[in-house]
Order: sequence, then C-alpha cells, then structure tokens
Amino acid sequence: MDIAYIPSPSTGVIHLGPIPLRGYAFCIIIGVFVAVWLGNKRWVARGGKPGTVADIAVWAVPFGLVGGRLYHVITDYQLYFGEGRNWVDALKIWEGGLGIWGAIALGAVGAWIGCRLRGIPLPAWADALAPGIALAQACGRWGNWFNQELYGRATDLPWAVEISAGPNRDAGTYHPTFLYESLWCVGVAFLVIWADRRFKLGHGRAFALYVAAYCLGRVWIEYMRVDEAHHILGLRLNVWTSIVVFVLAVVYLVLSAKLRPGREEIVEPDRDVSGAKDGDKPAPADADTAVGAEPADAAAGSTDAAKPEQAGTKAPVLTKDAPAEAEAPEAGKR
Repeated sequence: MDIAYIPSPSTGVIHLGPIPLRGYAFCIIIGVFVAVWLGNKRWVARGGKPGTVADIAVWAVPFGLVGGRLYHVITDYQLYFGEGRNWVDALKIWEGGLGIWGAIALGAVGAWIGCRLRGIPLPAWADALAPGIALAQACGRWGNWFNQELYGRATDLPWAVEISAGPNRDAGTYHPTFLYESLWCVGVAFLVIWADRRFKLGHGRAFALYVAAYCLGRVWIEYMRVDEAHHILGLRLNVWTSIVVFVLAVVYLVLSAKLRPGREEIVEPDRDVSGAKDGDKPAPADADTAVGAEPADAAAGSTDAAKPEQAGTKAPVLTKDAPAEAEAPEAGKR
C-alpha cells in the first residue's frame, strides 16, 4: 500500500464557460513571464535599457513555440502520421509535446531578428536571459504533470507521481521525471547566476554554461523515462542530442574564453551620437544665440553700445597734458 505519492489532477483543463483553461498552457505562459522578468533585471544591470528583453521576446517566443513543436512532431512522427493517426493532432500543442532543442534553435532565430532590429549583440542578450530560460523550463515541466505524461519507471517512493489509466498508459505510481527536471533547471539557473557574478561571463558564455549544465541533467533523466521514443545504438534520441549539444556548448565556452575574454562593456549602444536620450527632441535654437547671429546689445548702430558708461565702465578723459600713448594704451600687447 502506498503511504505517500504526488497525486495527478483528474483533468488538465478547466472550462470557464465556453473557454478552456489548460494547465499546460498556463505553465508555459508563467515560464515566459518569469524568463522575461529575470532577463530584464539582468539586462538593465548590464547597462541595457528596460523593456528591451520583452521587445526581443516578442520575436523569440513565437519562433520558439513553433520550433519546439516541429522538433517534437519530427522526432515522434509516428504519433501523428500513419495508419490510424490523424495529422491534425500535430497542431494540438495544448495536448503536450514541445522539444526544448527545437524551441531553443528556432527561438534563437527569432531573437536574432529582434536583436538586429535593436542593434544589439545577440550573445549579450542570450547571456542576460540564460537563467531565466532555465526557470521557464522549470515552470513549463509542470505542464507534463497536468497532462500525466513524461513520467519514469514504476516506483513506490514517497514522492512518486500517481498516474491514472488512459491511452497508452497503465495506472500506478511512477518516478516524477517532470519534477526531477524542474528541480534540475532551478539548480542550473542558480549555477549560471553564480558563475556569471564570479567570472563575469560574456559573449554568450553564460548561455553556453546553461546549455551544457542542462544537457548533463537531461541525460540521466532520459534514462528514467518509459515513454515511447526512437533509439540509436541502444540510446534514446534525446540522449544523443544532449551529448552532441553538450559537447558543442563546452567547445564554445573554451574557444570564446580564448578568443574574446572578458565581458561586453556596452550591450546596448545609444544610436543618438549627440548624447540625447531616445525620444528627446533637440531644443530650438534661441534667436539671440543662434550660430552666426550677434547678440542684440552688440548689434551695429545700437544706442546702448555707444554708451559705455551704461555698461559700468567709464570712458577715458583726454586732457591737454596727457601723453600721446594714452590714446592707444599698451599698443604692443595682444
């Protein structure tokens, strides 16, 4: 008899009238907000402008969702194509199925577009967002709990997750791999924040550290999962993907540290070379001080200019006995 376990919700959707509110979607939305919030704080601390992270996320998030879904559908095509399958199900993202590899890859394309439009370097933006992405994954993994999917082998541990009977699954208690990955992602976020403060990571190295650390955890979590997956040389496809991406991330860390040490001094240069802030309009030139114009009181023919005593000076008085040089005092000085 199980004395403790994590119960699963009986349904992953709540209907508010005709509008379905899905737990999977809520977890993804919460994750996006957390990533943008933390990314904005880190971006501003690096010298960037508030709101830039959100502006670029408008490009990155849609691209990431499409990329994540494409990766899932391509690598698990048997779930949507073939005899007895309906390809329309491939569009039902609310039923679960987002591949982080595709989300990061295509999301980076969207981020690149947004960065180009703002004139800022993509690696610096990725560094600021890296721990936020890890926390977004930690939130998003709870969507699998709502959908009762991506669990591990059967177990009677107190923290096992209860799974009810359904299509392609048997009732029982299993390893909550969604929980393991969620906790791992939280740890990755703190690791990146600590390393960034300690070593002043720049030029995309904070993002590379996030990728490498996540891949390490994903390898052992994949070993525990029992859902259907393609295998290559006895290993699940996602294990191979994790290994390859881990190696690429480590190589980038090493080469980047040698080729571009240190951190970017300016992450969001001001395009206004005059020094005015964006949106400020230059003040109109004053007519009395405009370039090429003489002040009114010094204009030719001015009555005031002809009366030096009114300016607080006293005109020299020449007398009959005054020496000749008095008319041109200190003529040799310039």
